Amino acid sequence: MSAIKYTKDHEWVRLDGDVATVGISDYAQAQLGDVVFVEVPDVGKSVQQGDEAAVVESVKAASEVYAPVSGEVVGVNGDLEGNPAAVNEAAMDGGWFFQMRLSDPAELDGLMDEATYTDYVKELG
Repeated sequence: MSAIKYTKDHEWVRLDGDVATVGISDYAQAQLGDVVFVEVPDVGKSVQQGDEAAVVESVKAASEVYAPVSGEVVGVNGDLEGNPAAVNEAAMDGGWFFQMRLSDPAELDGLMDEATYTDYVKELG
């Protein structure tokens, strides 16, 4: 398992072989509050880096989840439909949103590593 990379929009991506798992950061789920609904993309959908790929709704707000990298959706976390609170319980593990096969792995190089993301979040207050 490789290191997790982050976006400024608080998505994370973890590459395992040629498949990347995507979710929102623990910081993002904490800001959202209690997650009540998650809409994941359809398997087979192609997304470009920065495209809206999923939606997460909480008691506070609805928010888009953007694709941190470009590729094709090859799997989704079906457990979120019946248990959207999994995002709050384990945003970095069982609360993942979708998996994708990358079309341009070099896009990962433009994302933040954990230390950089931690500093970024601290700057947000």
